[in-house]
Amino acid sequence: MSEARTASSGQGVRCMWMRGGTSKGGYFLAEDLPADRDAFLLRALGSPDPRQIDGMGGADPLTSKVAVVRRSERSDVDVDYLFLQVFVDRPIVSDGQNCGNILAGVGPFAIERGLVTAADGETTVRIFMENTGQLAIARVATPGGSVSYAGEARIDGVPGTASAIPITFADTAGSSCGALLPTGRTVDVIDGIACTLIDNGMPCVILEAASVGITGTETPEVLEGDSSLRERLEAIRLKAGQMMDLGDVSAKSVPKMTMVSRPRAGGAISTRTFIPHRCHDAIGVLGAVSVATACLLPDGPARALATLGTGDRLQVSVEHPTGEMTVIVSLKDGEVREAAVLRTARKLFDGMIFS
Repeated sequence: MSEARTASSGQGVRCMWMRGGTSKGGYFLAEDLPADRDAFLLRALGSPDPRQIDGMGGADPLTSKVAVVRRSERSDVDVDYLFLQVFVDRPIVSDGQNCGNILAGVGPFAIERGLVTAADGETTVRIFMENTGQLAIARVATPGGSVSYAGEARIDGVPGTASAIPITFADTAGSSCGALLPTGRTVDVIDGIACTLIDNGMPCVILEAASVGITGTETPEVLEGDSSLRERLEAIRLKAGQMMDLGDVSAKSVPKMTMVSRPRAGGAISTRTFIPHRCHDAIGVLGAVSVATACLLPDGPARALATLGTGDRLQVSVEHPTGEMTVIVSLKDGEVREAAVLRTARKLFDGMIFS
Protein backbone atom coordinates (compact mmCIF):
# COMPACT_ATOMS: atom_id res chain seq x y z
CA MET A 1 0.00 0.00 0.00
CA SER A 2 1.38 3.44 -0.94
CA GLU A 3 2.13 6.09 1.68
CA ALA A 4 -0.55 8.37 0.24
CA ARG A 5 -3.22 5.65 0.51
CA THR A 6 -2.01 4.67 3.96
CA ALA A 7 -2.42 8.25 5.21
CA SER A 8 -6.02 8.44 4.02
CA SER A 9 -7.10 4.93 4.95
CA GLY A 10 -7.30 5.44 8.71
CA GLN A 11 -4.11 3.52 9.52
CA GLY A 12 -2.27 6.61 10.68
CA VAL A 13 1.28 7.89 10.35
CA ARG A 14 4.07 7.39 12.88
CA CYS A 15 4.76 10.57 14.85
CA MET A 16 6.46 11.74 18.04
CA TRP A 17 5.01 14.78 19.79
CA MET A 18 7.61 16.83 21.62
CA ARG A 19 8.13 20.09 23.42
CA GLY A 20 11.15 21.77 21.92
CA GLY A 21 12.24 24.87 23.84
CA THR A 22 9.14 27.04 24.26
CA SER A 23 7.31 25.45 21.32
CA LYS A 24 5.55 22.15 20.76
CA GLY A 25 4.80 20.07 17.70
CA GLY A 26 4.91 16.85 15.73
CA TYR A 27 8.20 15.20 14.71
CA PHE A 28 8.12 12.94 11.66
CA LEU A 29 10.60 10.90 9.70
CA ALA A 30 10.46 12.19 6.13
CA GLU A 31 9.91 8.66 4.85
CA ASP A 32 6.78 8.26 6.99
CA LEU A 33 4.91 11.25 5.60
CA PRO A 34 2.39 10.72 2.78
CA ALA A 35 2.68 12.19 -0.70
CA ASP A 36 -0.01 14.76 0.14
CA ARG A 37 2.13 16.03 3.01
CA ASP A 38 0.71 19.53 3.46
CA ALA A 39 -2.92 18.45 3.18
CA PHE A 40 -2.23 15.67 5.66
CA LEU A 41 -0.59 18.02 8.16
CA LEU A 42 -3.45 20.52 7.94
CA ARG A 43 -5.91 17.76 8.78
CA ALA A 44 -3.69 16.25 11.47
CA LEU A 45 -3.23 19.55 13.30
CA GLY A 46 -6.80 20.73 12.71
CA SER A 47 -6.20 23.78 10.51
CA PRO A 48 -7.76 26.06 9.48
CA ASP A 49 -9.69 26.59 12.72
CA PRO A 50 -8.91 29.07 15.53
CA ARG A 51 -9.31 26.26 18.10
CA GLN A 52 -7.80 23.48 15.97
CA ILE A 53 -10.43 21.39 17.69
CA ASP A 54 -10.31 18.60 15.11
CA GLY A 55 -6.58 18.05 15.30
CA MET A 56 -3.50 18.00 17.51
CA GLY A 57 -2.60 21.69 17.16
CA GLY A 58 -2.75 23.83 20.28
CA ALA A 59 -4.59 26.85 18.80
CA ASP A 60 -1.41 28.93 18.88
CA PRO A 61 1.44 29.36 16.37
CA LEU A 62 3.87 28.09 19.02
CA THR A 63 2.04 24.77 19.30
CA SER A 64 1.20 24.27 15.61
CA LYS A 65 4.61 23.22 14.33
CA VAL A 66 6.19 20.27 12.58
CA ALA A 67 9.72 18.87 12.23
CA VAL A 68 10.54 16.60 9.29
CA VAL A 69 13.79 14.70 9.85
CA ARG A 70 15.82 12.37 7.65
CA ARG A 71 19.25 10.76 7.75
CA SER A 72 21.60 13.14 5.94
CA GLU A 73 23.59 12.27 2.85
CA ARG A 74 25.83 15.29 3.44
CA SER A 75 29.35 14.71 4.64
CA ASP A 76 29.97 15.52 8.30
CA VAL A 77 26.22 15.94 8.97
CA ASP A 78 24.01 13.48 10.85
CA VAL A 79 20.47 14.53 9.96
CA ASP A 80 18.57 17.00 7.80
CA TYR A 81 15.77 18.95 9.49
CA LEU A 82 12.94 20.74 7.71
CA PHE A 83 10.73 22.99 9.82
CA LEU A 84 7.11 23.55 8.82
CA GLN A 85 4.82 26.17 10.37
CA VAL A 86 1.21 25.06 10.16
CA PHE A 87 -0.94 28.18 10.30
CA VAL A 88 -3.75 27.96 12.82
CA ASP A 89 -6.62 29.73 11.08
CA ARG A 90 -5.47 29.57 7.45
CA PRO A 91 -4.84 26.54 5.20
CA ILE A 92 -1.12 27.25 4.94
CA VAL A 93 1.92 25.09 5.65
CA SER A 94 5.04 27.25 5.36
CA ASP A 95 8.71 26.34 5.11
CA GLY A 96 9.74 29.99 4.86
CA GLN A 97 11.55 30.13 8.19
CA ASN A 98 13.57 28.12 10.67
CA CYS A 99 12.56 27.32 14.24
CA GLY A 100 15.30 27.08 16.82
CA ASN A 101 12.92 25.89 19.53
CA ILE A 102 11.61 22.90 17.58
CA LEU A 103 15.26 22.34 16.61
CA ALA A 104 15.94 21.51 20.27
CA GLY A 105 13.96 18.29 19.91
CA VAL A 106 15.61 17.15 16.66
CA GLY A 107 18.70 15.67 18.32
CA PRO A 108 16.75 13.54 20.82
CA PHE A 109 14.27 12.51 18.11
CA ALA A 110 17.07 11.46 15.75
CA ILE A 111 18.61 9.31 18.47
CA GLU A 112 15.25 7.81 19.48
CA ARG A 113 14.50 6.89 15.84
CA GLY A 114 17.93 5.29 15.35
CA LEU A 115 19.28 7.88 12.89
CA VAL A 116 22.17 8.65 15.26
CA THR A 117 23.91 6.14 17.51
CA ALA A 118 24.02 7.34 21.10
CA ALA A 119 27.26 7.50 23.02
CA ASP A 120 27.44 6.80 26.74
CA GLY A 121 27.14 10.16 28.45
CA GLU A 122 26.59 12.78 25.77
CA THR A 123 25.88 12.57 22.04
CA THR A 124 26.67 15.31 19.54
CA VAL A 125 24.16 15.62 16.70
CA ARG A 126 25.07 17.71 13.66
CA ILE A 127 21.89 19.04 12.09
CA PHE A 128 21.53 20.57 8.63
CA MET A 129 18.65 23.06 8.68
CA GLU A 130 17.02 22.64 5.27
CA ASN A 131 14.98 25.86 5.49
CA THR A 132 18.08 28.03 5.48
CA GLY A 133 20.95 25.72 4.49
CA GLN A 134 22.80 26.19 7.78
CA LEU A 135 24.34 23.90 10.38
CA ALA A 136 23.45 23.55 14.05
CA ILE A 137 25.27 21.36 16.54
CA ALA A 138 23.25 19.98 19.46
CA ARG A 139 24.61 18.12 22.49
CA VAL A 140 22.15 15.62 23.98
CA ALA A 141 22.46 13.87 27.35
CA THR A 142 22.58 10.10 26.74
CA PRO A 143 23.62 8.32 29.95
CA GLY A 144 23.95 4.62 29.30
CA GLY A 145 23.37 5.23 25.59
CA SER A 146 19.76 6.41 25.96
CA VAL A 147 18.25 9.89 25.73
CA SER A 148 17.56 11.43 29.13
CA TYR A 149 15.02 14.23 29.32
CA ALA A 150 15.42 14.75 33.08
CA GLY A 151 17.82 17.37 34.35
CA GLU A 152 18.29 20.64 36.16
CA ALA A 153 18.29 23.09 33.25
CA ARG A 154 15.56 25.72 33.38
CA ILE A 155 14.41 27.98 30.54
CA ASP A 156 11.93 30.82 30.86
CA GLY A 157 8.52 30.05 29.41
CA VAL A 158 8.63 26.37 30.42
CA PRO A 159 7.70 25.12 33.91
CA GLY A 160 10.05 22.86 35.80
CA THR A 161 13.47 21.64 34.72
CA ALA A 162 14.85 19.27 32.09
CA SER A 163 18.10 18.04 30.60
CA ALA A 164 20.18 20.79 29.01
CA ILE A 165 20.56 20.79 25.22
CA PRO A 166 23.22 23.35 24.22
CA ILE A 167 22.93 24.35 20.55
CA THR A 168 25.62 26.16 18.59
CA PHE A 169 24.93 28.02 15.35
CA ALA A 170 27.62 29.04 12.89
CA ASP A 171 27.43 31.00 9.63
CA THR A 172 23.74 31.81 10.02
CA ALA A 173 24.09 35.38 8.71
CA GLY A 174 21.85 35.92 5.69
CA SER A 175 20.43 32.40 5.82
CA SER A 176 17.06 33.51 4.38
CA CYS A 177 17.81 36.94 2.91
CA GLY A 178 21.29 36.43 1.49
CA ALA A 179 23.03 38.88 3.84
CA LEU A 180 23.06 39.80 7.52
CA LEU A 181 21.79 43.24 6.51
CA PRO A 182 19.81 42.68 3.29
CA THR A 183 19.72 46.38 2.42
CA GLY A 184 23.37 46.93 3.38
CA ARG A 185 22.33 49.45 6.04
CA THR A 186 22.01 49.21 9.81
CA VAL A 187 19.03 51.56 9.71
CA ASP A 188 16.20 51.87 7.18
CA VAL A 189 13.23 54.20 7.56
CA ILE A 190 9.84 52.66 6.72
CA ASP A 191 6.66 54.71 7.14
CA GLY A 192 8.68 57.19 9.19
CA ILE A 193 9.99 54.50 11.60
CA ALA A 194 13.70 53.71 11.97
CA CYS A 195 14.19 49.94 11.61
CA THR A 196 17.02 47.45 11.44
CA LEU A 197 16.31 44.78 8.83
CA ILE A 198 18.44 41.83 9.87
CA ASP A 199 18.80 38.09 9.25
CA ASN A 200 21.13 36.13 11.49
CA GLY A 201 19.15 32.92 11.29
CA MET A 202 15.72 34.58 11.44
CA PRO A 203 14.61 37.55 9.32
CA CYS A 204 13.54 40.29 11.73
CA VAL A 205 12.46 43.91 11.58
CA ILE A 206 13.68 45.58 14.75
CA LEU A 207 12.26 48.93 15.83
CA GLU A 208 12.06 50.96 19.01
CA ALA A 209 8.85 50.30 20.95
CA ALA A 210 8.36 54.01 21.62
CA SER A 211 8.43 54.75 17.88
CA VAL A 212 5.06 53.00 17.49
CA GLY A 213 3.56 54.46 20.64
CA ILE A 214 4.06 51.68 23.18
CA THR A 215 6.32 51.30 26.22
CA GLY A 216 7.47 47.77 25.53
CA THR A 217 6.14 46.56 28.88
CA GLU A 218 2.65 45.67 27.64
CA THR A 219 1.41 42.08 27.78
CA PRO A 220 0.99 40.15 24.53
CA GLU A 221 -2.78 40.24 25.05
CA VAL A 222 -2.82 44.03 25.22
CA LEU A 223 -0.67 44.35 22.10
CA GLU A 224 -2.75 41.83 20.14
CA GLY A 225 -5.86 43.77 21.08
CA ASP A 226 -4.47 47.01 19.63
CA SER A 227 -5.79 46.80 16.06
CA SER A 228 -4.19 50.08 14.99
CA LEU A 229 -0.76 48.86 16.16
CA ARG A 230 -1.19 45.57 14.36
CA GLU A 231 -2.19 47.32 11.13
CA ARG A 232 0.77 49.65 11.38
CA LEU A 233 3.22 46.81 12.02
CA GLU A 234 1.82 44.79 9.12
CA ALA A 235 2.17 47.74 6.75
CA ILE A 236 5.84 48.05 7.74
CA ARG A 237 6.34 44.28 7.51
CA LEU A 238 5.01 44.06 3.97
CA LYS A 239 7.38 46.79 2.80
CA ALA A 240 10.29 45.32 4.73
CA GLY A 241 9.71 41.92 3.12
CA GLN A 242 10.33 43.39 -0.31
CA MET A 243 13.42 45.24 0.93
CA MET A 244 14.78 42.04 2.51
CA ASP A 245 14.48 40.09 -0.78
CA LEU A 246 11.69 37.96 0.68
CA GLY A 247 9.14 39.12 -1.90
CA ASP A 248 5.46 39.30 -1.04
CA VAL A 249 5.29 38.22 2.61
CA SER A 250 1.54 38.66 3.09
CA ALA A 251 1.15 34.87 3.37
CA LYS A 252 4.54 34.23 5.00
CA SER A 253 5.50 34.00 8.66
CA VAL A 254 8.66 36.09 8.15
CA PRO A 255 9.97 38.63 8.79
CA LYS A 256 9.17 38.80 12.50
CA MET A 257 8.38 42.22 13.95
CA THR A 258 10.34 42.91 17.13
CA MET A 259 9.87 46.05 19.20
CA VAL A 260 12.75 46.78 21.57
CA SER A 261 13.07 48.86 24.71
CA ARG A 262 15.52 49.27 27.57
CA PRO A 263 16.01 46.15 29.74
CA ARG A 264 14.04 46.01 32.99
CA ALA A 265 15.22 42.79 34.61
CA GLY A 266 18.99 42.99 34.38
CA GLY A 267 19.22 41.83 30.78
CA ALA A 268 20.65 43.48 27.67
CA ILE A 269 17.44 44.42 25.83
CA SER A 270 13.68 44.00 26.26
CA THR A 271 11.49 42.72 23.40
CA ARG A 272 7.93 42.26 22.20
CA THR A 273 7.64 40.20 19.00
CA PHE A 274 4.83 39.56 16.52
CA ILE A 275 5.18 36.23 14.63
CA PRO A 276 3.86 37.85 12.47
CA HIS A 277 0.26 38.54 13.56
CA ARG A 278 0.24 37.10 17.08
CA CYS A 279 2.39 38.53 19.85
CA HIS A 280 4.87 35.92 21.08
CA ASP A 281 4.71 35.02 24.78
CA ALA A 282 8.48 34.56 24.63
CA ILE A 283 10.90 34.86 21.70
CA GLY A 284 12.15 32.34 19.17
CA VAL A 285 15.70 31.03 19.45
CA LEU A 286 16.90 32.33 16.10
CA GLY A 287 14.87 35.49 16.59
CA ALA A 288 16.83 36.05 19.80
CA VAL A 289 20.08 35.45 17.90
CA SER A 290 19.10 38.11 15.34
CA VAL A 291 18.10 40.56 18.11
CA ALA A 292 21.32 39.94 20.03
CA THR A 293 23.30 40.59 16.85
CA ALA A 294 21.36 43.82 16.23
CA CYS A 295 22.36 44.98 19.71
CA LEU A 296 25.99 44.92 18.54
CA LEU A 297 25.44 46.97 15.38
CA PRO A 298 26.27 50.68 15.57
CA ASP A 299 23.52 53.26 15.03
CA GLY A 300 20.55 50.86 15.08
CA PRO A 301 17.59 51.17 17.47
CA ALA A 302 18.62 48.07 19.44
CA ARG A 303 22.17 49.29 20.05
CA ALA A 304 20.93 52.62 21.36
CA LEU A 305 18.85 50.85 24.02
CA ALA A 306 21.00 47.83 24.88
CA THR A 307 23.14 47.29 27.98
CA LEU A 308 26.19 45.30 26.89
CA GLY A 309 29.44 44.04 28.33
CA THR A 310 32.84 44.08 26.66
CA GLY A 311 35.12 41.50 25.08
CA ASP A 312 35.03 38.98 22.23
CA ARG A 313 32.53 36.64 23.93
CA LEU A 314 29.39 38.36 25.14
CA GLN A 315 26.36 37.04 26.99
CA VAL A 316 23.41 38.99 25.59
CA SER A 317 20.29 38.45 27.69
CA VAL A 318 17.19 39.10 25.55
CA GLU A 319 14.21 39.81 27.79
CA HIS A 320 10.72 38.79 26.64
CA PRO A 321 7.23 38.69 28.20
CA THR A 322 7.82 35.49 30.17
CA GLY A 323 11.50 35.84 31.05
CA GLU A 324 14.73 35.98 29.09
CA MET A 325 16.91 34.06 26.66
CA THR A 326 20.67 34.36 26.85
CA VAL A 327 22.57 34.28 23.58
CA ILE A 328 26.33 33.75 23.81
CA VAL A 329 27.88 35.67 20.95
CA SER A 330 31.47 35.12 19.82
CA LEU A 331 33.11 37.99 17.96
CA LYS A 332 36.11 38.12 15.68
CA ASP A 333 37.40 41.43 14.36
CA GLY A 334 34.19 43.01 15.64
CA GLU A 335 31.90 40.68 13.65
CA VAL A 336 29.62 37.93 14.99
CA ARG A 337 31.16 34.55 14.14
CA GLU A 338 29.13 32.16 16.29
CA ALA A 339 26.09 32.17 18.55
CA ALA A 340 25.02 29.57 21.09
CA VAL A 341 21.88 29.08 23.18
CA LEU A 342 20.72 26.68 25.86
CA ARG A 343 17.44 24.85 25.23
CA THR A 344 15.60 21.85 26.64
CA ALA A 345 13.15 19.35 25.14
CA ARG A 346 10.78 16.63 26.32
CA LYS A 347 9.12 13.69 24.60
CA LEU A 348 5.36 13.87 25.16
CA PHE A 349 4.10 10.88 23.19
CA ASP A 350 5.18 8.48 20.50
CA GLY A 351 2.64 6.72 18.35
CA MET A 352 0.35 7.17 15.35
CA ILE A 353 -1.42 10.32 14.21
CA PHE A 354 -4.54 10.24 12.04
CA SER A 355 -6.04 12.71 9.61
